[in-house]
Amino acid sequence: NVVNIGIGGSDLGPVMAYEALKYYSDRAMTFHFVSNVDGTDFVEATRDLDAAETLFIISSKTFTTLETMTNAQSARDWSLRGLGGDTKAVARHFVAVSTNTEKVAEFGIDTANMFEFWDWVGGRYSMDSAIGLSTMLAIGPDHFRAMLEGFHAIDEHFRSAPFGRNLPALMGLLGVWYNDFFGAQTVAVLPYDQYLKRFPAYLQQLTMESNGKHVTLAGTPVDHQTGPIYWGEPGTNGQHSFYQLIHQGTRLIPCDFIAFAQPLNKLGRHHDMLLANVFAQTEALAFGKTREQVKAEGTPDWLVPHRVFEGNRPSNTIVLDRLTPAALGKLVALYEHSVFTQGTIWDIDSFDQWGVELGKVLAQRIIPELESKSEPKLGHDSSTNNLIRRYRKLKDAM
Repeated sequence: NVVNIGIGGSDLGPVMAYEALKYYSDRAMTFHFVSNVDGTDFVEATRDLDAAETLFIISSKTFTTLETMTNAQSARDWSLRGLGGDTKAVARHFVAVSTNTEKVAEFGIDTANMFEFWDWVGGRYSMDSAIGLSTMLAIGPDHFRAMLEGFHAIDEHFRSAPFGRNLPALMGLLGVWYNDFFGAQTVAVLPYDQYLKRFPAYLQQLTMESNGKHVTLAGTPVDHQTGPIYWGEPGTNGQHSFYQLIHQGTRLIPCDFIAFAQPLNKLGRHHDMLLANVFAQTEALAFGKTREQVKAEGTPDWLVPHRVFEGNRPSNTIVLDRLTPAALGKLVALYEHSVFTQGTIWDIDSFDQWGVELGKVLAQRIIPELESKSEPKLGHDSSTNNLIRRYRKLKDAM
């Protein structure tokens, strides 16, 4: 059993890659991922595991992240109980992925079992670094290298291809076009492959943490819209959920459809039906259905307006040969460089994330107020003060 403990880029990338490349994984091993500081996440991930057969990967760039280190301590306590309190045995069940040797040693992990990476690598860009250790364990080093080669291929394409044929640049420019000139506030990412079910969640951090900025590189307020909201769900599930709004709602939602020509799991007519839905959706979004077409089908007059599709709704369709490790690397790098293109045009820093900090700082102040045995003196706003008092009252009633 392998349990990866991390959060943000130390979790979203490894989880996405594991799910995306599960077809290539060693099924003799089980992989679990713990990120949420909610104790349920850790308890459910370890419920049926044997401590003697479990390796914990503690993935944290700084080795100080609150959620990760809280879960790491719980993992250490769980292992101690399962291994009869033998601290030396516990040490053999933990490895670290970090840039902070001192903190890793302080936690009790042998620094010989620490996998390092450069401190300038941002978490959301780190799944192809040592943060991808769980991915490499699952799919093996050869497949991991193939994924890296996919990244490299798009890196070189972005670096050298003319803009007119440069996929990340064109994709980034289209995003700016719809975001800034058409007022599109969101982008739907719709992978028509069940293995990519976590891909939209991964892209949410990559895109929104990178380009959700309100000041320029010089620190002046921007005078235009920056990063849109990314979201999505695998097809065809989404078709029976939110596609109604995309087709006939009042908001313009650009869509990225992602599909593969060759299935990894052949099963009757399934793949042809899946791809038929991709092409049907993009055609419907582009051309819609006119009032005349609806009436020609014999639709009652009162129903005609309800069955009209305006069309002229934008989409990109990305079709790759097959979902391989190299293909996944290309796909992730495509979006990485698209994000960079947009950040450059918007004149913002796509590689900081100060917006994450304030809530974390305030949480550190509130934690002792929640844990205090005596009534704490609160100095927050009235809403936060009342929430803290209410929580303490409900907590003490247990």
